[in-house]
Amino acid sequence: MATKSNASSPTPDPLPKPNHASAIEEMTVRADTVWTRGKAPAIKKHSKKKLSGPGGRVAIVDACRTPFCKVGSDYNTMDVVDLAGIAAAELITRSGIDGAEIDTSIFGCVIPALNAPNLGREVVFRASLPHRIPGYSVNLACASSNRAVTSAAESILIGQIEVALVGGAESLSNVPIRYSQEAAHRLMELSKAKNPAQKLGILAKVRPKDLVPVPPAIAEYTTGMTMGQAAEKMAKENDISREAQDEIALMSHDRAAAAIREGRFAEQVVPVFAAPKHDRVTLVDNGVRSDSSMEALGKLKPVFDKRYGTLTAGNSSPLTDGASALLLMSEKKAKDLGFEPLGYIRSWAYAALDPSTQLLQGPAYAAPMALDRAGLKLDDMDLIEMHEAFAAQIVSNLKAFASPKFARDELGRSAPLGVVDFAKLNVNGGSISIGHPFGATGGRVTMQLLYELRRRGQELGLMTVCAAGGVGFAMVVERG
Repeated sequence: MATKSNASSPTPDPLPKPNHASAIEEMTVRADTVWTRGKAPAIKKHSKKKLSGPGGRVAIVDACRTPFCKVGSDYNTMDVVDLAGIAAAELITRSGIDGAEIDTSIFGCVIPALNAPNLGREVVFRASLPHRIPGYSVNLACASSNRAVTSAAESILIGQIEVALVGGAESLSNVPIRYSQEAAHRLMELSKAKNPAQKLGILAKVRPKDLVPVPPAIAEYTTGMTMGQAAEKMAKENDISREAQDEIALMSHDRAAAAIREGRFAEQVVPVFAAPKHDRVTLVDNGVRSDSSMEALGKLKPVFDKRYGTLTAGNSSPLTDGASALLLMSEKKAKDLGFEPLGYIRSWAYAALDPSTQLLQGPAYAAPMALDRAGLKLDDMDLIEMHEAFAAQIVSNLKAFASPKFARDELGRSAPLGVVDFAKLNVNGGSISIGHPFGATGGRVTMQLLYELRRRGQELGLMTVCAAGGVGFAMVVERG
C-alpha cells in the first residue's frame, strides 16, 4: 500500500523569538504573559477596616539595624543572639525608652542558635532589660520580622500590651550542621552505654559515610525545590527576560550605593564591633557594589539552570548575616511618653498559594488585600518597598500587579492594581544589594520605608515580602 505523502503537512511554528524586554516593558506591554491558572479561586472580599484599639493606632516609634554582611565575612564569629542583642540594645539607648515600659519582646529567626532557640527572650537579657519581660520567637521564613511586628500590633490593638520590642536576626555563617540519622542514633546509644565493651560495640557499627556532615538546604519541605530553583521556574513561566532581571539588580545596587554615599542610612544602621575581640568595626552593608553595570551583570553565568536559566549571582540576593529591631507602642502611649513616631500601621495582610506553582508570588495576592483594608489604591502610595529575593520574583510580582489577566483569573477583580512607578520603588536599594538575613529583612524593609517617607515629607507607603511556603505579606503604613 502506498504511503501518503507529507509534502502538504503544515510547517511547524518557528521557536518563539528570544525575550529581551526591559523591566518597564515587562510591566506594561508584556504584563499579561504572567502565569495564571485560568480560573479565579474563591477569594474572600476585604473591605476597609480601621486598625485602632483602646490606645488608638499602632505606632512604630523608632527602629535600627546592624549593617548586613555577606556570609563568612564580618560576622563570622557572631550568632543570632549577638546580632539581635546589638540592634536591640542600640534601639533602647537611642530611643531613650525606660526598659520598665516594655511589655514584651518578639523576634523572628529562621535558623535559631542551637543552644538558644528562644531569641525573643535572649534579647531581653542581652539588652539588659528587666527580666520580668516575656519574650518569644516567631518563624515565617523571610517574613519572620514582619510576623513579629504584626504579632505585637495585634496585642496592642486588643489592649493586652502598650509597648513592644520586636525585630529579627539571622546568622547564616553559624548555622548548626547535623549528621546523618544513623550517626545520631549511634551517638544516643553511645551516651547510654554502661561499660567500655558496649561503647566499642556501638562504635564498631559506625561507618565513615555516617559521619559526613549534612549541610542545611534552603529548600521547600513539600516540593524539595530550592528558592533559586523555584525563582528560575517563575522566570520561565512568567516569561521574564534576563535583561529585565539585570536591570532590577543594577537599580538595587546603584540606589543602595547612593543611599550609603549620601548618608541616608545613618540613622538606621548601627556600628558593630565584631566579637570576640571587638577590634574591628563594621559601619555599612558590605554587599553593595557601586561599580555594577549591565555589562558586568550580563557576563555572569546562570546558577540554578546552567543551560537555559536566567538567574545569576548578580540578580539574586546573597546569603547574609544581620539583625533589625523596632519599637512599637499604642498611639496614646507614644504621646504620653513624648515620642514622635516614625509612622503608624494602616493595614496588613497575609496570603498564600501552592508552593509548587509560583512560590514567591505571594505579595501579588497580599497587596490587594492590604490596600483594600486600608481603603486605598496603589496610586495613592508615595513609596513602595518590595523585598528582593530575586529580580525574577520582583518582575513576576510587578507583572501580576499590572496584568488585567492576573486580576481576573487569579484575584477575581475587574481591574489590576496598576503599574508600579520605578521612581517610587525601592528608592534606596533592596535585598539584592543590601543583603537578606532571613529573620531580619522584614524589619529592614519596614524601617527603610518609614525613614524615607519622613525624609521626603510624604505620607503613605506599601511594603511587600515573599516567604517560603508560598506565603506573601503586605503592609500599608502612614505617617500622619
